[in-house]
Amino acid sequence: MERQKHTAIVTGGNRGIGFEVCRQLALLGYRVVLTSRKVNQGLEAVEQLKREGGEIVFRPLDVTSQRQIKDLKHYVERYFGGADVLVNNAAVYPDEGRGVLEVESAVYHSTIDTNLFGPLMLCQEIVPGMMERGYGRVVNVSSGGGQISSMVDDTPSYRLSKLALNGLTLMLANAVRGSNVLVNAVCPGWVRTEMGGPAAPRSIEQGADSIVWLATLPDGGRSGGFFRDRELISW
Repeated sequence: MERQKHTAIVTGGNRGIGFEVCRQLALLGYRVVLTSRKVNQGLEAVEQLKREGGEIVFRPLDVTSQRQIKDLKHYVERYFGGADVLVNNAAVYPDEGRGVLEVESAVYHSTIDTNLFGPLMLCQEIVPGMMERGYGRVVNVSSGGGQISSMVDDTPSYRLSKLALNGLTLMLANAVRGSNVLVNAVCPGWVRTEMGGPAAPRSIEQGADSIVWLATLPDGGRSGGFFRDRELISW
């Protein structure tokens, strides 16, 4: 067991924003556990990032699998003494172009399983250890699509899952008050990734910036907020 540096778990780290978050945290001196459902892509991502420097390891993780989440927790506790940072980045975006009355119930279930229950199960396994050690940073990667103030009938399963993720963020922040565990949600904006597409106006680096900022907040930092570009936005 080694506690000489902070250990960060990043879900969906094999590409896009998650990959960039892993890169930036590693360059800041964090030990990064890059997780991915796709094993080969995850291993390739780790090898690429190792060439840039920093300590990065790969662990396979399907965030809908409670068994794999428990295996990840045990691995991190055994080798690193626990996780100090959890970035819930993995997500699916399945129903573009269809409305709330058109999307099948199975799509809602699968989207919410990944985008909400995955982060919830991870927090249930990881956050108690953070509270015991008196330090933790949880960043839930949400979306402006989950803002209730601008809710419309578009990509409904995704919007609903992110709306619920925002609610989970508030619940968690309340649950960990006084423990030096800070829990926040972030909207990275419309980013040029596989999910966002080539027409998106924001770079991957821009999308990752606020996530890394929240993951590295000092003691006494804000908790229970929703951020874009390091600024509070409405729920």
